[in-house]
Amino acid sequence: MPALRRPTVHGEPPTARRRALPRTLALLSLLASLVLLLTLPGTADAAAAGGKRPGHPERDWMGSTLRAHERPGRPDGPGPIPPLTASVEGVDVSSHNGNVPWSTLWNNGVRFAYAKATEGTSYTNPSFAQQYNGSYNVGMIRGAYHFALPDNSGGAEQAAYFASHGGGWSADGKTLPGVLDMEYNPYGSTCYGMSASALVGWIADFFTTYRARTGRDAVIYTSTTWWKKCTGNYGGFGAVHPLWIPRYGSSAGELPAGWGFHTFWQYTDTGPTVGDHNRFNGAYSRLQALATG
Repeated sequence: MPALRRPTVHGEPPTARRRALPRTLALLSLLASLVLLLTLPGTADAAAAGGKRPGHPERDWMGSTLRAHERPGRPDGPGPIPPLTASVEGVDVSSHNGNVPWSTLWNNGVRFAYAKATEGTSYTNPSFAQQYNGSYNVGMIRGAYHFALPDNSGGAEQAAYFASHGGGWSADGKTLPGVLDMEYNPYGSTCYGMSASALVGWIADFFTTYRARTGRDAVIYTSTTWWKKCTGNYGGFGAVHPLWIPRYGSSAGELPAGWGFHTFWQYTDTGPTVGDHNRFNGAYSRLQALATG
């Protein structure tokens, strides 16, 4: 009588099953690694949004790239900034400021604030709640801004991400429209490797989507030098979108094409308490009007 053999599973010899076991374990290990990767902060968001996560978003704030590329006006020269007959003092902040002493700023005359909310389509400011709500709680009119990365993802995508992560608007009389921060690329070529027409189209897509999401037209922050170099000094946005101009000196200086006046002026990045200080170009009642829409 022939010797009895142990039955195989689904006709597969035992030696084949032993050879397959290491491959199965390796596959399971790879799948576990992928799951871990997608649970890291920001990774899943970036994958879902289709954009790569910024390398150092905590070092990117309103005006952070200017001094490396231009002298934005008189570099903090001697003498105070001359007072304007109708203006309102404000500040802009981001994660590099941490928890901001809002009461100190209020007592020193600051009446409005903008906080960085987002960058690209995967980063949100970890200090945003303290900055956005803290300024509101001491009585300031507040708003949020988005640091643009046009080579990261589309303008419409970034506007939607911004509106969903702090950049929305409410008709409470204390919330300003969102700001699109367009400045030098902190990760590569000055104009993000894009043509002037492509950048103008990207900005237009952002503006259109932001208005559709919030009912408000976004403010744009940009320097005249960058605007000329990267958009060809395009003049088609000035009739609708308020301008925020950086120039660290005694006046706002030359404006980009399309704008006859500025709405906000970032006049220094070395001011007291938080560095970036700004002036609204008008009386407090006009700032309230901008907030209410």
